Amino acid sequence: MKLVYMAVLLAFVAACSSAPVGSVVAGDSASALAERPSEIYRLGTGDQIRLIVFGEDQLSGEFVVDGSGAVSLPLIGEVEAAGRTVRELQRSIEGRLSEGYLVEPRVSAEVVNYRPFFIMGEVNEPGTYPYSDGLTVVNAVATAGGFTYRADERRVYIRRPGAAGWQEYRLTSETNVQPGDTLRIGERFF
Repeated sequence: MKLVYMAVLLAFVAACSSAPVGSVVAGDSASALAERPSEIYRLGTGDQIRLIVFGEDQLSGEFVVDGSGAVSLPLIGEVEAAGRTVRELQRSIEGRLSEGYLVEPRVSAEVVNYRPFFIMGEVNEPGTYPYSDGLTVVNAVATAGGFTYRADERRVYIRRPGAAGWQEYRLTSETNVQPGDTLRIGERFF
């Protein structure tokens, strides 16, 4: 009888502790959470970038990706930035500048300020916060004043920009946040 009880108990514990279908577990090799934004980062609305056109100080400066996903630059006008990497944007600007404006332009670009992240749910100060490279969920929760007494400290729900729904992740010190992410800390049941 004890053996049957132990088997049922172990099956129940295994079912409760396993990650739901479709969730990503920290440490999975396929998880993009382990990657840093600078390695895979795609520009989006609200990002501030610094462009340097070598030898052309009037064309250089800091620019913000607007609501339509474009950056408005001197001479060439709007250049689509949203969804592109910094390197892709550099190449695009060089291409546009070489179309009758400059001979062999060289452009350098970098992200000066990432778009903010959002945190809600069972944290003491939900809201919008500035993103910094290497930010983890644990750091984001600390920035938002820590967990409330009702918080489920084992999992976090993250909605990436452009994603249709929430994705559940185990909340560990290695779970990374991307710029523009919305984090939701749920309420624990017990």
